[in-house]
Amino acid sequence: MSQTATDPRRLRAPPKKRLRLSWADERVRAIVWQVLIVGAVVGIVWWLVRNTQYNLEVRRIATGFGFLQREAGLPIGETLIEYTPASTYLRALAVGVLNTLKVAVVGIVLATILGTLIGIARLSKNWLLSKIAAVYVEVIRDIPLLLQLLFWYTILQGLPAPRQALNPMDGVFLSNRGLKLPSLNWEVGHSWALLAFVAGCFATWLYAKVMRRKQMQDGQPRRVWPAAIGFLIVLPAVFWGLGGAPWTIDWPSLRGFNFQGGMTISPEYFALLIGLTTYTAGFIAEIVRAGILAVPHGQWEAAQALGLKPGVVLRQIVLPQALRVIVPPMTSQYLNLTKNSSLAVAIGYQDIVSIANTTLNQTGQAIEGIAIIMAVYLTISLSISLFMNWYNNRIALVER
Repeated sequence: MSQTATDPRRLRAPPKKRLRLSWADERVRAIVWQVLIVGAVVGIVWWLVRNTQYNLEVRRIATGFGFLQREAGLPIGETLIEYTPASTYLRALAVGVLNTLKVAVVGIVLATILGTLIGIARLSKNWLLSKIAAVYVEVIRDIPLLLQLLFWYTILQGLPAPRQALNPMDGVFLSNRGLKLPSLNWEVGHSWALLAFVAGCFATWLYAKVMRRKQMQDGQPRRVWPAAIGFLIVLPAVFWGLGGAPWTIDWPSLRGFNFQGGMTISPEYFALLIGLTTYTAGFIAEIVRAGILAVPHGQWEAAQALGLKPGVVLRQIVLPQALRVIVPPMTSQYLNLTKNSSLAVAIGYQDIVSIANTTLNQTGQAIEGIAIIMAVYLTISLSISLFMNWYNNRIALVER
């Protein structure tokens, strides 16, 4: 049976139909419906804006964001940047944003580590370990997060006073005032060393990429670790030395009724971080378990036939393939953790929601306050989504 090849030059696209101004033409109907829907949306938005402006004018309520430059007079107990009650509302809100990011970023890292370990433990051949992990997942996901936050905050408030604080090791104290830890007195030399370390990370990544490309060309493996040591250790050490090589540890000590010196992790932040981490880790554990189970069992058998140890198989073969299943739902959990941090107001942690609520109560400009909260969470959520989508596309399988 013979087959004749068709000359691609003879293949022509079907002629386009002319647009007829008739309701029978589906393209005309599509355009009309789109215009009507867009017009309806614009009309509703215009009506809402006009109605809001009219009600605000009738009630003589001030509008606009001019209040951001006024003195806040708002005390904030935990700040990452310099702040006093004499600062403006804009700076107070900036403190709230940084406090929210401090919880979200640290919580995402800790929840990812804990959830991954629990998800792997659920697949363990050790019966006791597997059942403990399963009980953790089922219990932690069935208790509302707000109750868990209140539980951890109550536990921390029930700790002894500073004079009877728990002292598990030198320089570490745990009391109802929070967790006290030794801290490094930050100076200019440390800032230069940190910048050099960041630059070294980028240089190491770039060097590894170039060496990998050369290896693909000639097949000769090249070592990256000598250059990595130079970029990540030697370079920051040089800048640290040029900055005066400062190295002074501030140790906390009990003076009077409280501790002085060192760094403090407040009970509010500690309770919020523990609650968000343990709660989100329960969902991440199931995502990791599902991702590992999605990898064909033949991958395990082939690796074992080569004599590889189970830990190496999991790290080098299974988890890289499971990431393609894990990353999309993991993104949702990162977004949930960030948005759930707004429950901090229930235990007195001053994040963007708490500070914005106090601001709108003092100024009476509720619309602007709510708009700021929405804008902050929208920006953070979109940033997380963009980064995770980029990473998901990077690890996706490229088909020929």
